[in-house]
Amino acid sequence: MPKSEKRNTPRPKARTPRGLPDLSGSALTRQSAMVDALARLFASYGFTPLDTPALEYADALGRFLPDAERPNEGVFALQDDDEQWLALRYDLTAPLARFVAAHYDRLPKPFRRFQWGPVWRNEKPGPGRFRQFLQIDADTVGAANMAADAEMCMMAADAMEALGVPRGDYRVRLNNRKILDGVLEGVGLTPDTADYDARRLTVLRAMDKYDRLGLDGVCALLGAGRRDESGDTTKGAQLDDKQIARIAALISITGDGRGDVLDALADTLGDNERGQEGIAELREIDTHCAALGYKADRLAIDPTIVRGLGYYTGPVFEIDLDFDTMDENGKPVRFGSVGGGGRYDDLITRFKGSSVPATGLSIGISRLAAAWSAQEETDTAPLVVVLALDPDRRADYAALAQELRAAGIAAECYMGDSGMRAQLRYADVRGARLAVIEGEDERAAGIITIKDLALGASKSAEIADNAEWRASGHAQQQFKKDEVVKRIREILG
Repeated sequence: MPKSEKRNTPRPKARTPRGLPDLSGSALTRQSAMVDALARLFASYGFTPLDTPALEYADALGRFLPDAERPNEGVFALQDDDEQWLALRYDLTAPLARFVAAHYDRLPKPFRRFQWGPVWRNEKPGPGRFRQFLQIDADTVGAANMAADAEMCMMAADAMEALGVPRGDYRVRLNNRKILDGVLEGVGLTPDTADYDARRLTVLRAMDKYDRLGLDGVCALLGAGRRDESGDTTKGAQLDDKQIARIAALISITGDGRGDVLDALADTLGDNERGQEGIAELREIDTHCAALGYKADRLAIDPTIVRGLGYYTGPVFEIDLDFDTMDENGKPVRFGSVGGGGRYDDLITRFKGSSVPATGLSIGISRLAAAWSAQEETDTAPLVVVLALDPDRRADYAALAQELRAAGIAAECYMGDSGMRAQLRYADVRGARLAVIEGEDERAAGIITIKDLALGASKSAEIADNAEWRASGHAQQQFKKDEVVKRIREILG
């Protein structure tokens, strides 16, 4: 083919799918530090680690995200060569249920495990909400008493403080699915109602949006439906005005303490047996948490808490951050939920046929890291970059970096081929605190030059002209080579 007739091969556009972010540098460092802190906390409570595959059979995961005819609705799914559907896990709880059912006889009862890893949801992404995100979970399987649920709520509060969230900037908010089922019975929505399961989930998910949409938005979703700012329409639960008013009265209940809210809920539900059973369970949790010093400023009763997943059967809770962050338009918004959990006594029953009680906690590491990023950068170990000014002495420079690492100092040796100015720019872009310089003159004198990049950046604003710049040394110090480790420790504090 003549050269002029050769076809150009189209180049793919370098892009990421919506809601699937790339992570690097401080973002990954922040997430790793969070996972480490929470893993230590969960281990201190006696939970042991577990890992399960990212892919599960779709029927094992179950349809606890929004129901639809397609097997991959809400999940990312593919068909294996044996024509069975596989799906990327959408949480860590459904795989746990499969694991427990498969290994039930050899596991201790209760079985207490924690796990972290990515999960995937085929949903509409938004600010701080991703289609792939990192979670860490802790679960107790085989304990039916409310002390296990109380422990989860208290551990959720401890988790926030283990991550450095000040008391007052977070709150664990607790409700019970039995209360919600009780109010649905009160408005005539019972299991013998046509399309009960679908309508029940529609109502619960409408209530779950109270924080984001407010009472009017929830009432619209309980009725005919709602159109959002993008123009998308969400179909409502088709309840009438009287039914909507009863649900609105329940989710509007507030009080100064847990007991006040529980008393108001009991009055609202009247003699509804299912709802009163849920209130009794919350009173047990309240008593347990109060005995251990967890007050309402850390753990509150909130009738708007629902949890979106369909497998919860009893107490449910969410972990909320109470501080404001900026949205994509620069407007302050409350950050909201970064995790939650609850009781799911029927999930393992799907596999075994017999009841296996369970309760758990899940924290969204990716979402919590986004909250941190919106507030401030997480502190990391200061980096030291050893410049490589003489290509023939790369091994010597690498040995110096190795000596610093052995002393507990984060250090790297420059691996490129540029000159000194470009190497200093590299160290600055890397966010390094110090640059270590050993050129021909320093080597001959047996000294090392340490350039404090952070101090230099602050001092440069105070220097009026080049003469003063040269005279200042621009945050540089020189030390004997055998004192470098000691001196760098002193500079880093």
